[in-house]
Amino acid sequence: MSWVDSLQKAIDFMEDHLLEDISIEQIAKEANASMYHFQRAFSILTDSTVGDYLRRRRLTLAAHDLTKSDVKVIEIAYKYGYDTPEAFTKAFRRQHGVSPTEARKYSGKLQSYNRLVIQVNLKGVDPMQYRVEEHESFQIVGIRRRFSLENEENNREIPKMWDEINAKGTDQVLFSLNNGAVKGVLGVCADHQDGKSVEYWIAAAHEGEVPEEFESTYVPKSKWAIFEVHGPMPHSMQNVWKQIYSEWFPSSGYEHAGTPEVELYTEDDPFSSDCYSEVWIPIK
Repeated sequence: MSWVDSLQKAIDFMEDHLLEDISIEQIAKEANASMYHFQRAFSILTDSTVGDYLRRRRLTLAAHDLTKSDVKVIEIAYKYGYDTPEAFTKAFRRQHGVSPTEARKYSGKLQSYNRLVIQVNLKGVDPMQYRVEEHESFQIVGIRRRFSLENEENNREIPKMWDEINAKGTDQVLFSLNNGAVKGVLGVCADHQDGKSVEYWIAAAHEGEVPEEFESTYVPKSKWAIFEVHGPMPHSMQNVWKQIYSEWFPSSGYEHAGTPEVELYTEDDPFSSDCYSEVWIPIK
């Protein structure tokens, strides 16, 4: 089964269990993927988190129930996982722009999110610039934090971590320590052994003694697909990730090796159209 088929199987599982309290861990198992890699692929391809998709689909079906039946609002609220009518009304209004009562009266337009079907492009309009290289293990030094996957904390907190590091000037300290084989400041993400969290590093390849204020680890020996990123952050980086999952993986014959993946940032102006950065994906 291809990774696209696996991802669609997980989406079908979500649709079949929309009325149940299912976890991201259960959904990822259907795709035969770790929680991190499933969330990563899903959010890149759909521009939505798993939690947002489930919420939007449930509220779409709740709107259908309201307009096509006489079932009480409180019963519909419980059916779609809301503990109180107030919580249901708040979520419903946020998505649809009207209250459940107004929706029942056909007052206002409703936002419908349809069942998702994954489609990929086997031939991209824009060529992807990448190379495949093998690298020995190398030491990185920097700041390490652990983020939960279960409530998609990682998606919210990793950007905040970068904001904090940049505001403190720690990125410039890391550039000054960067004397290893890989040049640039790195964002390194790896599944934690508990399967429910990720370890994220903002670091630099460094040979020698580790400064007191930093931790160190080793990025394992890997075969890497290294993709060039040209243009301002964060959109250029996001666009390359989308191309990787929607175009490159389905047609390349490679699979993600499951070891840490890396984003490499240079000292270029991150807002410049000439900014250069890279995405490193371990492959097998």
